[in-house]
Amino acid sequence: MMMTDAYSNLTLSFDGSTARLTLARPEKLNPLDWSTVKELRRAIAEIDGRDEISFVVVTGEGRSFSAGGDLEGYLRLYAHPDEFAAFLDDFWKMLCAIEASPKIYIAAVNGHCVAGGIELLLACDLSVALDTAKIGDGHLNFGQLPGAGGSQRLPRAVGLVQAKQLMLTGELLSAADACAIGLVGQVTGDLGGSVDALITQMSSKSRVGLRGAKHLANLTLSHDLEAGLKAEIAYVHAYATTEPDATEGLLAFKDKRPPRFQA
Repeated sequence: MMMTDAYSNLTLSFDGSTARLTLARPEKLNPLDWSTVKELRRAIAEIDGRDEISFVVVTGEGRSFSAGGDLEGYLRLYAHPDEFAAFLDDFWKMLCAIEASPKIYIAAVNGHCVAGGIELLLACDLSVALDTAKIGDGHLNFGQLPGAGGSQRLPRAVGLVQAKQLMLTGELLSAADACAIGLVGQVTGDLGGSVDALITQMSSKSRVGLRGAKHLANLTLSHDLEAGLKAEIAYVHAYATTEPDATEGLLAFKDKRPPRFQA
């Protein structure tokens, strides 16, 4: 495993095809303040530049995934509207970079995941939550509103009724209840083992196919149904007729053998 020391608020390590991105300010419950958001943007760009990386695990150090923004820091930002606008732009672009990345991002929710933390969770592709985790929007508990896409991604993830329930009440759900409404994909008592098993399962798939599946699913974030269907047809046609892995999968099925996808 290789660790990079270029960051102050997070750790970034690489192990084979997997990058591990850990928010590393446990004494503050891993806040997503401006300096951390900037570091996350740099880390995502660094990960995107490594062709050998297919999977990125995002988690928090200590007892929290992320309890959200730096509320004390917001007092200064609110008094400087131009700076607050720049912060929101950085936060939005960081989460959009996760969605646009060809890598598969897995949120490993190890504890409290609230406010900005849930916005980070929602930008990831897959999620696994420790059975003791607490997850919710929580912004209104301190008179705040989601400003990094949470108000748009949350209804798309769990439906409008459940999203309003979480946003308007500020309640935190157990991991099991969060999974029941589709806010996380899996609950476990062994977070590391379950994440590793998920990566192993996906590692047998075509890398270009994984990227394509992520791209197609994310079309729902920016396209209406008709436009999304048309975009899907165009993408799948190009994939099937130009990507060797598409043909290899069919040949493997025909020959009754495991597929040999491109590395």
